[in-house]
Order: sequence, then C-alpha cells, then structure tokens
Amino acid sequence: MHIILASQSPRRRELLERAGYKFDIEPSDEEEIVKSSIPKEVVMELSRQKANYVFDKHMNNADPEKDLLVIGADTVVSIDKEILGKPKDEDDAFNMLKRLQAKSHKVYTGVSLVYNADEEKKCHTFYEETEVIFYPMTDDEIRSYIKTKEPMDKAGAYGIQGLCGIYIEKINGDYNNVVGLPIARVYQEIKKLKLDI
Repeated sequence: MHIILASQSPRRRELLERAGYKFDIEPSDEEEIVKSSIPKEVVMELSRQKANYVFDKHMNNADPEKDLLVIGADTVVSIDKEILGKPKDEDDAFNMLKRLQAKSHKVYTGVSLVYNADEEKKCHTFYEETEVIFYPMTDDEIRSYIKTKEPMDKAGAYGIQGLCGIYIEKINGDYNNVVGLPIARVYQEIKKLKLDI
C-alpha cells in the first residue's frame, strides 16, 4: 500500500519513520476552513481536509492508485477552552507562554486515515488528548526561549521535544501526541482497519 503523509511537519515525519513506515510526503495546500471552536472537532476537521485533499488529487489523475492511504494530522494547544495556534510574532509567543505557566493545558491531535477499500473511498478520523503542565518560567526564561526561534512554528509556542523540555513538569497521556502525532494510536487504528501495509 502506498502511504502519503499529508503534512510537512518534520516531527510527524520522524515519528512515522521511527515506527518503521515507508511513505511519501505531500502536504495539502488547500485553504483550511474551520467551522467549530471546540478543539477536538477543529483538529479532526482539519486533519480530514488535509487527507481528503491529497487523496482526491491522486484519485482524480489519469491513473488513480488502487492501494493508497493518506494520513492527515493537525495539532492544537487549548487552555481555558481557547485554542492557541502558531504564534503570529514574538509578542504573541510571549503571551502564549505566559498563559501556560504553572497551569494545566491540553494538546489535541486529530488524525484522518483516508484510503480505498473495495474501490471505495473511506475516511477514518479520531483524536488524541494529552494534558501538559509547565513549571513556572520567568519572563527572562520565556524571552530567552523565544530568541531560539523554536516556538515560532509550533502550536502553543513550544516544542516539548526541544529546548522547552526542561520546563515541562508533567504530562498525562501520550507524549508523542504533544510532539504532533500519536503514533501508537495511529498503528492501532490502522490495525483495526485491517489495512495491508
């Protein structure tokens, strides 16, 4: 089965590679439309849009593939029921990190598996939720972290697998979900669908 990851995230790519999957990378360039403000619904909807776009592109060409699985994923950070996406600038990153201090927040990743079975398109979508708690960071620590540029392309303005790891007190749930892809759950869902990969 030909697997495509519909994401340009190096972290998702690395997690899939470490799990032993062979795949191509083809991010969706379709405009994302969100109708909900509920974090789990947002990530499932966005992951579905990404995976469907890439799948349909392959199926609508002259020689559609018979065995194709497209994996779409989207991750958001949520605190006090508000979604924190990627920061717009350094001030935005500072404000996000300030809000996360010594408080619990949730990270949601939605995953969509779009595939063909018996010549029919199928879409299976799920989400994973992980609670993360920061140690308190001083304003100077926040500014120093922002200067590294690491927060600028990450939901919630931090990367748990990078320099920010020293400020994480505790997580409840799947660590890889916070990185960007709940790989163990992905494997279990693929197994449940009996996809031959």
